[in-house]
Amino acid sequence: MFRQFTGWKISLIAVAVAIIVTTIWFVNNLSEKIQEEETKKVATWVEANRELLQASPDANLNLAVEIVTTNTTIPLILTDEQGHIIDHRNLDSQLVVRDTAYLERQLENFRQQHPPFIMAVDSHSNNYIYYGDSVILRQVRYYPYIQLIVVALFIGLTLFALSSTNRAVQNQVWVGMAKETAHQLGTPLSSMEAWLEILKENEEARVIAGELGKDVDRLKLITDRFSKIGSVPSLEERNVVEQVAAMMAYIKKRAPQKVNFTLQTAEQELSAMISPTLFDWVIENLLKNALDAMEGKGEIQVLIENHPAHLTIDITDTGKGIPARLQEKIFRPGFSTKKRGWGLGLSLARRIIQDYHKGRLTVKWSEQNKGTTFRIWLRK
Repeated sequence: MFRQFTGWKISLIAVAVAIIVTTIWFVNNLSEKIQEEETKKVATWVEANRELLQASPDANLNLAVEIVTTNTTIPLILTDEQGHIIDHRNLDSQLVVRDTAYLERQLENFRQQHPPFIMAVDSHSNNYIYYGDSVILRQVRYYPYIQLIVVALFIGLTLFALSSTNRAVQNQVWVGMAKETAHQLGTPLSSMEAWLEILKENEEARVIAGELGKDVDRLKLITDRFSKIGSVPSLEERNVVEQVAAMMAYIKKRAPQKVNFTLQTAEQELSAMISPTLFDWVIENLLKNALDAMEGKGEIQVLIENHPAHLTIDITDTGKGIPARLQEKIFRPGFSTKKRGWGLGLSLARRIIQDYHKGRLTVKWSEQNKGTTFRIWLRK
C-alpha cells in the first residue's frame, strides 16, 4: 500500500511538472509573438507621427491620425535628444500627477526593456520614442508563474488529503486490531486465572502456579495495553526515573548476561504526566530493539535529563546502527529490517508519545556498527 501511495505521489508530481513545462514553453512563444506585434505597432505609430510632422498642408492625414489615436495599450514616452520628457501616452495619469518621479522611473524601465525609435523633427534634431510592454503582454508573461503557484497548492492539498486518508485508514486498522486482540486474549485469560486458583490449592503445584501467575499477569498487562489503543488514556503524574528503572530491571532479567545496563540521571525524582501502562510499553519496545541490534552483547545506556519545561530520555545502544536513509522509515507502519515481526513496534511507540503524551520520539544519533540513540521528549 505504501509503495502504491508513493507511486501515486510521483505520478502526480510528474504530471504537474509536465503541465508547467508545456505551459511555460507555450506562453514564452506566445509572449514573443505579442512582443513582435507590439514592436511593429510602435514602429507604425512613429511613422504616422513623422508623417504628421512633415506633411504638406493639403495632405490627407486621416490614416496617420487614426494610427496615432488608436494606440491605447502600449505605454510610450517621447524625449528630446537631451533626454527631457516631452510627452507620454498610456501611462497612469493619476500617478503622473501625484508622483513627480514616476515618469523618470518609467523612462528608465523602458530604456532597459527596448531600444528607442528615433524620429527626425527637422534636419537638426531628433526625438526618441521609448516604449514598454502592454498590460496584456505582462499578464501573459506572469501567467505561468501564477499557474505554478496554483498547481503547487493543488498538489500540496491533494497530497495532504491522501496522507490524511491513508493515516485515517491505518488508525482504524490499528485500533480495530488492538481492540480485537485485547478481546480475544480476555477469554483464555479468565480461564487461566480459574485454573491457577485450582493449582494454588494443591501444595505440590504452588511453585508452578506462582510462575504461571507471573505469566498471566504479564498477559493481562499486554491486554490492558492493547485495550487502551484508540482510547484517550488518563495521564497521571509519575516519577519517570522510577518508571524507567523498573522497566530496565524487567528487561535486564531477560537479557543475555553480556549486555550491560546503565541508568544515568542527576535527580532521582523527575515527574511528568504519563500513562504508565503505555509509557512502559514504549520503554520496553525501545529496550528490546536495542537488544536485537546488539545481538547478545554490548551496552545499553539510558540518560534522563531535566530541563525547565520538559525532560528527555536518551536510550543508547552499541549495536549495528541504522543507515541514514532508513532513520525516518523505521517509524512507518509495516517497515521492518527484521525477518520476523509486523513492523509496528516503533510506529506505535511514536504514536503513543506524540498523540497521547504530546511529546516526541526521534532518532537522535545513529552510526553503522557503532550504535543508536533514541530520544523521548516529554512535557513536565
